Amino acid sequence: MSNIETSPAELTCSTGASDARVEIVRARDVPLGGPRAITVRRTLPQRARSLIGAWCFIDHFGPVDVEMSDGVDVPPHPHTGLQTVSWLFSGEIEHRDSLGTYAAVRPGELNLMTGGHGICHSEVSTRALPVLHGVQLWVALPGEHRDAPRGFQHHVPELIELDGAQARVFLGSLAGVTSPVPTFTPLLGAEITLDPMGVMVLTVDPGFEHGVLVDSGAVTVEGTEIERGDLGYLGTGIATVTLKNRSAEQARLLLLGGEPFGEDIVMWWNFVGRSHDEIAQFRQEWQEESDRFGHVAGYEGALSRLPAPPLPNVRLTPRGNPR
Repeated sequence: MSNIETSPAELTCSTGASDARVEIVRARDVPLGGPRAITVRRTLPQRARSLIGAWCFIDHFGPVDVEMSDGVDVPPHPHTGLQTVSWLFSGEIEHRDSLGTYAAVRPGELNLMTGGHGICHSEVSTRALPVLHGVQLWVALPGEHRDAPRGFQHHVPELIELDGAQARVFLGSLAGVTSPVPTFTPLLGAEITLDPMGVMVLTVDPGFEHGVLVDSGAVTVEGTEIERGDLGYLGTGIATVTLKNRSAEQARLLLLGGEPFGEDIVMWWNFVGRSHDEIAQFRQEWQEESDRFGHVAGYEGALSRLPAPPLPNVRLTPRGNPR
């Protein structure tokens, strides 16, 4: 999904591990689209925290009735230096990209797009399923792979039964299950559903930092209550994570993790780069319709492509994760 803010912040993101047990990153509301736009809850990036492993962007949206709103209709827009990870709980989104991919993003199915050197794509919610609900995630590519060619992967992870929970592991390894989808840095991505009043203890990689994004229910992470839409962060050095559902209804969350990224990145609009000047070059090439990004065929919206917003008048100063 695009970041279609009209004045997106330009960020220099650096990494730093933390040994605090649980740090809460509050979501902020961001409207996407026109007068009947949907609102997403964004937890990454923020001043308090820029990255969790290589995860650098988290938008959590819905549930929203697409019959009562404009849903999602994002014209072709560019990406560099990142991968997009689409994960739905309900609804359907039509994806088209300049690799020639035409795919339906559906609940419980991973769609991962690589836009290293450059790619563009469009996203349109359909009326096939009336309620749209899910997350859009970005993964920053490390320096040696940030110029990777365009790519698209689809994977349907199996539902696994755990003690007091169910899980779908869409990236990395958890609870004895490993996703076959390769990543450029060590990552974890899993949807977990907790039984009513359920408690579970997960064994995790102590070399990873982790984030728990609560989608529904009354969830505690290591005894700390996390509100719906907020993110609970755990630093490296933790070998187990205890999750508890305090309600009589099922609770759902995403568990995201990865090795501390170890590189500073600059994020602005839909680009990930390493400097202000590089981001400016990406923007110029998109506006000039260069071959870097290619062309999306088959999109029939009012705009043939999403224009880039103007760059800020000031150069950024680094800000990143606290130590």
